[in-house]
Amino acid sequence: MSTHPLEEILHPQSIAVVGASAGIVARGFDWVSYLSESGFKGKIYPVNPKYAEIRGLKAYPSLREVPGPVDYVISVAPASAVLNILEDSAPKGVKCVHLFTARLSETGRPEAAELERAILRQAKKLGIRLIGPNCMGVYYPKEGISFNENFPRQSGSAGLAAQSGSVSNEAIRLAAQRGVYFSKAISYGNALDFNECDFLEYFAQDAETKLILMYVEGVRDGKRFFSSLSQAAATKPVIVLKGGRGESGTRATASHTASLAGSMKIWNTMVTQAGAVSAESLNELIDLAAAFYFLPPIKGLRVGVAGGAGGTTVMSADHCEEAGLDVIPLPAEIREELKAKGNPIWDWIGNPADGSIRATDDFTAGDILQMMANNQNFDLLITHINEPHHRSQGQEISAETHLKQYKLEMRTQKPLLAVIPDKPAGINDDDERIREVMSATRTKLLETSIPVYPTIERAASAARKLVEYYRRKK
Repeated sequence: MSTHPLEEILHPQSIAVVGASAGIVARGFDWVSYLSESGFKGKIYPVNPKYAEIRGLKAYPSLREVPGPVDYVISVAPASAVLNILEDSAPKGVKCVHLFTARLSETGRPEAAELERAILRQAKKLGIRLIGPNCMGVYYPKEGISFNENFPRQSGSAGLAAQSGSVSNEAIRLAAQRGVYFSKAISYGNALDFNECDFLEYFAQDAETKLILMYVEGVRDGKRFFSSLSQAAATKPVIVLKGGRGESGTRATASHTASLAGSMKIWNTMVTQAGAVSAESLNELIDLAAAFYFLPPIKGLRVGVAGGAGGTTVMSADHCEEAGLDVIPLPAEIREELKAKGNPIWDWIGNPADGSIRATDDFTAGDILQMMANNQNFDLLITHINEPHHRSQGQEISAETHLKQYKLEMRTQKPLLAVIPDKPAGINDDDERIREVMSATRTKLLETSIPVYPTIERAASAARKLVEYYRRKK
């Protein structure tokens, strides 16, 4: 059982929203809605002296007038009200205050920074922990806690700690599209009390979390961060995206979360030495998350590629090699097997296997993938999932029938990544039907734990970083 202070905080039986509002375009209304719509089973207490009721819930003039204890407070009030909120929280037994409240040290104004320091002093004096300020707080689908009513209700095994609320929102949405779901995600803003090290240490020992994702703009204590990152990465994969990498990004970082950014060369060296994985963009963070979420450890870089056609096949070889994978020639024993089966292109087909040169309709990309899966010379496989013909022998095509040709049962023998290019909506009924089938195909792949990528470049890059991680770990 976890003894980390966040463990108790993240299981509240009651949440008060101070600064709640009945105005549907107000943030104070949003926070009450987020909890109600996400299925929080505890008590929700809107607090605002202007209203008797908010979203069907009785509202209270102040925290002190809420009946019974309050475990967790979300402050949507102005910064000037926070000290009073803390004073009112103490008698109610509040364990943590999440400060959505902003306009503090990130403004660069001396008086705002001093108020932030006073808030921390007061919280420590009262024994109350803080998340934030200037953040979206906690998304914990299992507990029905969220900062967006449209987030997935489904729990997963990825944990996210992100300094930015907007990055948190986007990461959660993008991850869900790729079949990656979260145990918890925490947006922590200015990190006045709990900081990136605390969240790393928590996720490292959290039984619900198998993979840790981070978005960091700056760290408070570099030595502690390296230690926390090293210990976490020794336990489970950690993928880190650094914000504020260039001069203009560094300036933006200071005004966003009052953090100091440093040299990217030093940062990347530190992340590698700690045993973690660096992501260069939000898209790559999610690409890597999909690889680590679905794939087992991959032992080597030798890749087999099948599907696609013509120039796509040529470029696939280039992209894999440029990403650092080893596109080995098709092994002789596979050619001999093809020859023995009477396949007329036994001496022509290669790696990548061009889907357009198959000899007969019953010889598909799945057949060559199966041979590669059975062959000891390949460490991983990548397949292009092509668009189906709209009709096949007069029958409507479906995701199930479309995927049969790829023989995906071979994924149990070798790690497999799939490539389905993103396409715009169709301009006629046939195109629209194909788009629907490909969307269902993505879903079917994810249901069978096969990560899906929009390009082979991104699939190959994610696979190479996954291999490097496990090699360093070994």
